[in-house]
Amino acid sequence: MPRVSFIPVLMREYLANERFPREPEPALVMDDDAQVSAYAEAGRIDGDMAAAYLFHSARISQTIAGAGKVLDLGCGPATQLVQIAQLNPEIEFVGVDLSESMLDSARAYAIQQGVSNIRFEHADITQLGQFETGSFDAVISTMALHHLPHETLLDACCREISRVLKPGGAIYLTDFGRLKSLKSVLFFAYLNAKHQPHLFSLDYERSLRAAFLPEDFARRLEVLSFDARLISTFLVPLLVIVQTPVRTLSAATVRQIKRMRRELVGKYRRDLDDLRLFFWLGGLRDDPFSLPD
Repeated sequence: MPRVSFIPVLMREYLANERFPREPEPALVMDDDAQVSAYAEAGRIDGDMAAAYLFHSARISQTIAGAGKVLDLGCGPATQLVQIAQLNPEIEFVGVDLSESMLDSARAYAIQQGVSNIRFEHADITQLGQFETGSFDAVISTMALHHLPHETLLDACCREISRVLKPGGAIYLTDFGRLKSLKSVLFFAYLNAKHQPHLFSLDYERSLRAAFLPEDFARRLEVLSFDARLISTFLVPLLVIVQTPVRTLSAATVRQIKRMRRELVGKYRRDLDDLRLFFWLGGLRDDPFSLPD
């Protein structure tokens, strides 16, 4: 779709004064096999999420470099986590999710991809009692926090992140930011409807309706008690990131993520570069795709 089609959406969001109320998702846990399959396959086969996956995998790798053990909150079918683990084979990952069906899909996918540095566990991201205090070098989460029904549970999740992290640990949390207009929600949710299962588009819509405000994340930075900052996409907070300072990537990893970018088909490479630009304009620097190798 031509980039010019985004201009009315950006202007509507930028100029609007009010946001529609948050609408929590109908169910906290996605255990329906059809939903799980649609969510997993849309990302893995059709490729519409390829740009977002690579963007976050590169940024996460830059944030967790040097870590020994990393916890992924709400790993889902592990499409994102498997890619991160492949980029960081020296790190031990633990992926947790509340959906047994998602975890079954995740385990099967990791085996299929030949990835052995991930362990999957059933867990509630607001109650991580099976993990000891200070047991992880980093905590990451991609597109999972909006599943929490209430802000009180977001508070609980942040407290658990702070508890299980070692002093000086790394954080990378990313999710949707709530848009102002329902028209904008529908625009983004069904932008690629012709190329993905309807259940995936419907889940995307529900996720955007359930997104927290950027201010909701900003208020939790003090709870995290780590040197983290909040960044969002320029003008319109479609995506937000809470991130601790970046670390030095190895030359081999830089070369690998650059090669992965080159191997994306043209459309997805442009999508990736648009994402890089909108976050750069929003204040996110140290672009790993621009580092010398």
